[in-house]
Amino acid sequence: MRVLTVPFDGLDARLAYDVWRLRQQVFVVEQECPYPDLDGRDLEERTRHVVLLEDGSVVGTLRVLDDGDWMRIGRVVVAPAARGRGLAARMMAEAVALCGDREVRLDAQVGLTRFYEDFGFAVAGPEFDEDGIRHVPMTRVAPARP
Repeated sequence: MRVLTVPFDGLDARLAYDVWRLRQQVFVVEQECPYPDLDGRDLEERTRHVVLLEDGSVVGTLRVLDDGDWMRIGRVVVAPAARGRGLAARMMAEAVALCGDREVRLDAQVGLTRFYEDFGFAVAGPEFDEDGIRHVPMTRVAPARP
């Protein structure tokens, strides 16, 4: 297992294709949630892609965005055949480390709030519907330094 953390330009064409294919496979096909995945944010200079590779195949990915006053973690996905092995937690640990002491926000699918709470996130607002799936905003405020 290898963790790759890179800006968009660090993804070669095949790897970028595999990342987008996995996101489509899970979010659009499995969860039946058509949405505009290619929103331009993957290309931003400060965006970082965390990609888990196993035997050369993408088994998980997420992205970390810089929203100015805070960071945002999103598009957290693990391949169906690779689930149940703690891979999402491995990616989240990498993402949280990338964010350092900055505030971090994400929109969690309601059934995954406990998972994100384990990384210091707390519910920060009411549930909302995003593309037919219930979500809740969550925020992680890094502890103040002495």
